Amino acid sequence: MKYCSLCGAPVELRIPPDDNRERHVCTNCGEIHYQNPKLIVGAMPEWEDKILLCRRAIEPRYGLWTLPAGFMENGETTAGAAIRETLEEANARIAVGDLYSMYSLPYINQVHLLFHAKLLDLDFSPGQESLEVKLFSESEIPWDEIAFRPVRYSLEFYFAERRSGKFSFHIGELSPPAQRV
Repeated sequence: MKYCSLCGAPVELRIPPDDNRERHVCTNCGEIHYQNPKLIVGAMPEWEDKILLCRRAIEPRYGLWTLPAGFMENGETTAGAAIRETLEEANARIAVGDLYSMYSLPYINQVHLLFHAKLLDLDFSPGQESLEVKLFSESEIPWDEIAFRPVRYSLEFYFAERRSGKFSFHIGELSPPAQRV
């Protein structure tokens, strides 16, 4: 950040009074510009024994499979974000259930939240950010083509817990992925 969004003056990094972190502070009006993690919110839409996945039509991870999810918008609830993202990416209508997983990715300033969800009908199709959408049983999931670790881990827990009949909430903190050579 170089300029204040309120008055347009330059900002500088400094620790404000009663704070313990460097922040962008306006040199003119004194506005403190806080930067906080982004929430990525989505759903695991279920129909009978299958889960709806979307093949990404955008970067990052173009062409790989994921659950319908994306950035939460100001003014919406987490459940509302999951419903909106599922409609945008898969043109699918869902009933949101319990929060299933939460993964912190501090190295990219994100928190991923995924909800259990039930598909309300089989009327779905690719949205603008999806190349295709499809229902997968556990044995059909393209595990080597899953775009994001929070999605993969949530799906693995989901299918294991479905076999046991007992679901629980999952929370984790992920380090940067190992570099591929």
